Amino acid sequence: MLRPRWVLALLLALAIAAGFALLGQWQLERALASGAVVERQTEHVVPLSTVLAPGNDVHDTAIGQKVTVTGRYVPGDEQLVQGRVNHGDEGFWVVSHLVTDTASIPVARGWAKERADAEAAMATLEADAAASVTVTGRFLPSEAPVVPADGADPHSMSTLSVAALINLWTPTGSPDVYLGYVVADSAPAGLETISSPPPEEPFTLNWLNIFYAAEWAVFAGFAVFLWYRLVKDALEREEEEVALREGQRSPASAPPPGT
Repeated sequence: MLRPRWVLALLLALAIAAGFALLGQWQLERALASGAVVERQTEHVVPLSTVLAPGNDVHDTAIGQKVTVTGRYVPGDEQLVQGRVNHGDEGFWVVSHLVTDTASIPVARGWAKERADAEAAMATLEADAAASVTVTGRFLPSEAPVVPADGADPHSMSTLSVAALINLWTPTGSPDVYLGYVVADSAPAGLETISSPPPEEPFTLNWLNIFYAAEWAVFAGFAVFLWYRLVKDALEREEEEVALREGQRSPASAPPPGT
């Protein structure tokens, strides 16, 4: 079947398939490009006021950012947050109330495995709370409040919820509050530094583009298959025509009976 028309048809089918393949490659590249991880400079320390304003919702760009914030701790507003895991061990966070010139924000000061150690550190922190300090740490969004179990201390906390802390804090001259907290990079005496690794940036693929890429690959294969099917059908028709002509000639060429 090396007919010129079928050779030209094959070249056309291959050209169409190549075009479809290029379109599929383009869709695949778009899927990978849209899913590429954009690394944020979370370890570059910036002032908290440049990341988030008091009372505003926390956006993804603020979560996990290293920040600095200056203010003073409010004596007596330290709280324990139980059930916090640090390097595989469960224990307690000591959380203080930091007041800046414009707003309040919780600061997770440190971790202790035993409640007695955490409470002893709280007593020490209350005595030193009046001095102005600059805190460096990682900013994280507020956690949802959890109602204590029946029979438990109604003021006990297992999540660091800003909404819950507001009800326990001493009123200050600034009513605004940041809707998140800072995990301090260093812990005071009697506490361990809280492990706060950089946030992991998720890698996601655009599955719609991948689906389109698969479609173009199918179209490319179909273009070649269509050429093959047309050639096969034409060959079968020619073979049938040849067989028919040979069948029609056979009776005329046969010798008459009785000779």
